[in-house]
Amino acid sequence: MKTVPLTGLHVNLALDGLILATAWLHVALAPYTKVEESFNLHAVHDVLMYGFGKDSLKNHDHNIFPGAVPRTFIGSIFLSWISTPPLQFASHLGLIENKFHIQVIVRITLAALNTLGLCLVRRAVSNRFGRSMGIYYTVLTCSQFHLPFWMGRTVPNMFALFLVNISTYILLNRAPHSRKPSSTQNSLAISILTFAAAVFRGELALYLAPLCLQALLNHSISLPTLLKTGIISGLLSAALTISVDTYFWNAPTPLWPELQGILFNVLQGKSADWGVSPPHTYFTSFLPKLLLSGIPLSLIGMWKDPRIRDPLYPAWSFVGLMSLLGHKEWRFIIYVVPIFNIAGAGGLSFFFAVPKKSRWGPISFLLGTALILVNLAITLFSTFVSTANYPGGAALQQFHSLYNPHTTKSPVHVHISNLAAQTGASLFTQIYSQPQWDGIGDRNVNWVYNKTEGLSLAELTGYSSPFTHLIVEELPPKSVLRRRGWKVVRAVRAYGGVNLRLEVLEESVRSVLKDPSLVYSAFEGLKGVVNVRREEKLWILERIE
Repeated sequence: MKTVPLTGLHVNLALDGLILATAWLHVALAPYTKVEESFNLHAVHDVLMYGFGKDSLKNHDHNIFPGAVPRTFIGSIFLSWISTPPLQFASHLGLIENKFHIQVIVRITLAALNTLGLCLVRRAVSNRFGRSMGIYYTVLTCSQFHLPFWMGRTVPNMFALFLVNISTYILLNRAPHSRKPSSTQNSLAISILTFAAAVFRGELALYLAPLCLQALLNHSISLPTLLKTGIISGLLSAALTISVDTYFWNAPTPLWPELQGILFNVLQGKSADWGVSPPHTYFTSFLPKLLLSGIPLSLIGMWKDPRIRDPLYPAWSFVGLMSLLGHKEWRFIIYVVPIFNIAGAGGLSFFFAVPKKSRWGPISFLLGTALILVNLAITLFSTFVSTANYPGGAALQQFHSLYNPHTTKSPVHVHISNLAAQTGASLFTQIYSQPQWDGIGDRNVNWVYNKTEGLSLAELTGYSSPFTHLIVEELPPKSVLRRRGWKVVRAVRAYGGVNLRLEVLEESVRSVLKDPSLVYSAFEGLKGVVNVRREEKLWILERIE
């Protein structure tokens, strides 16, 4: 049988497939969502289920839970639109049984969109620095935790991430010995970043500023062209978000959500209510958390190849400028991870390029491999822990395994506690509520899922309470439950912390020192060093007839 030689196309498809498979695997392992994802996720739900006609908007979730500041609907509308073909295809194949399956498909669609951005960056890296650099870039990206885990999650940062990656691709995709991007490349990248900052995440203005300064200093764009590009793209972006979001929020005056967010969080200082971190936090905590071994590798890459430094100057400047703000979250700088990974790929190239027959070849190869293996070990552990950190989603899944319209005769009215609502109990997980999508589910069944906040124990469990079931985060005393006619049906366990059992490690080391032949059994014993603790977080209660 003749073997088919690998071509550049085969390699490209394999690398693209690896990035996509990594992102989709994270969605499959952790399909539930947290509260920070809820606005865009619920907006997608409402657009798919109700549409966005004037009469339909009153049913949308943002009218009930508007949040501290308005957010844009542009990302949610776009995601709903690109999710519709895969939803229809999956429905045709009979793969969608309920609304939760729609949530999974929406999330893998977003993950695929961000995969496209990363694949374009990877191809630009291959074009400019060589195919091996593209391979190392892919391996490094897939071995990290935060970016693959979050690129399918509906926070505004993930919509902005795609646009930042597109701009990075535009600036980077040029000949290996090209000294700078063209004026057209700069104009297009600046326009895209302006749109991302105006519509999705205002902090990107702090990335755009040093990028524009760099373009001016290296004479790759003129000041008049820069001003013209910025003004036109800024006005068009503002006009789009104001027209769309004024309509969706039914605002009496023109509404620019991202501008309101900046005024609220930065100028009024309200972001400090969520905590203030020291200025060094991004450099000493969040970047190492995001990049893992990519930190030392990127420094080596910058030292090895001066061409790598150009995209990193604005990235470093962005992190420095963001450090001036009091409230810090790793999500605010997620956009620079693909850029740092370009330099990290250069670092891996340094280790793997040493000839294997040379004196330092084997050591260099082992060091490079070890750095990737460290990434993978941390990622596997972080993923395992994270999958257990969505008790709200698990509670509703277990609730539906206990009760369904075929076995539960009386109408169900379940109250969902705040913790459950914040940790996975999204609108898509309310599978027996109306409306349903495209014939999925029984339209004659309409369970009520109630998330009213601030209800007392008496209001929840009293005789006049409308609830037939409760998902609670504080278990009432058994005597109270018995007296008021309630019973505990199930406790929902979730992540409760990590225990380090150093005595197990010490015992394993001692046994090997005494008898080296016990190394395998000692290695098996190391599994008990780190223990992920699961605790009861939520309880499902049922009213006794």
